[in-house]
Amino acid sequence: MGATTIVTRFAPSPTGHLHLGHAHSAIFAWRKAREAAGRFLLRIEDIDPVRCRPDFAAAILEDLAWLGLDWDGEVRVQSAHLPDYRAALDALSARGLLYPCFCTRADIAREIAASASAPHGPDGPLYPGTCRRLSAGERAARIARGEPHALRLDMAAALATLGGPLTFHEEGEGRLRCDPAQFGDAVLARKDVPASYHLCVTHDDALQGVTLVTRGEDLKPATDLHRLLQHLMGWPEPRYAHHGLLTDASGRRLAKRDRAATLREMRAAGTTPQEARRMAGFPEA
Repeated sequence: MGATTIVTRFAPSPTGHLHLGHAHSAIFAWRKAREAAGRFLLRIEDIDPVRCRPDFAAAILEDLAWLGLDWDGEVRVQSAHLPDYRAALDALSARGLLYPCFCTRADIAREIAASASAPHGPDGPLYPGTCRRLSAGERAARIARGEPHALRLDMAAALATLGGPLTFHEEGEGRLRCDPAQFGDAVLARKDVPASYHLCVTHDDALQGVTLVTRGEDLKPATDLHRLLQHLMGWPEPRYAHHGLLTDASGRRLAKRDRAATLREMRAAGTTPQEARRMAGFPEA
C-alpha cells in the first residue's frame, strides 16, 4: 500500500438494524476509497455489551452486501480486542493523564445543580471535577474496596502537553482549530463499558491506517477530542470529511431511536438496492 493511498472506513455499532442514514454514510466512505483506488474498511464497534447484539452485527454485513458495497480485509470487531484498549488506557494512566471517577450520574447532577453556572460542552454539562480532587491515597483505597469507577481524562494535564495550537484538516475547509477543552474531563472508560467510543475509534483508526475519516457532521465536534488523543498517544493524524445527515419529511435526522425504516424492512417491501442507494443520496453509486 502506497504512502498516499486513501483508506476510509465505515464503523457502525450493532445496536439495531441499518437505515438509510447509515447507507448514506457507508456509501460516502466507500466511494471516497473506490474513486481513489484506495481501501475501504468495515469495523464493528460493539464495545457496549448491553446495547450491542451479534444478530445486529451479522445483519450489518448482509445489508451492506445487499447495497452492493464490498470492503477490504477482515472486519475488525472491537469486542475481540479489549486488551488493545486497556493498553492505551494504561499508557495514559502511567503518565498521570487519567483518574478514577466514582461519581454516579445522580452525584454529578446534584453537583451541577448546586453550581452557580455549569459550563456546557458538545455532550452536555461538563463534569465538575469532583473526583479529580481526591488524593492518591483515597483513590487507591476506594479502588481496593472494589468501588465501581470510570476513568476520566485529566483535561488540564492533557492540554499542558501541547506545544501549540491543535488543528485538523477538513475536506473543503482546510485547517480548523481544535478546542478539546470544551469536553472537560471526558470519560475514556465507563463503569459498565471497558473503553469509550472516543478512545476506541482513535485507536483503531491509527491501528488500521485510516487516512480519511468520513462520518456525519453531528460527530464533527468530537474531532477536537480525537485530535488530542492522537497527540497524546503519538498516533498519526488522518484527514476528515464530515457529511450532511439524511432527514425525514419533518426535517428530523434519521435515527434508530425514532424507528426510522430499516434497510431490511425496505428490502422485505420490495425496494431494490438501486432504489435504496438513490434514496440514500447516491443514484449513481
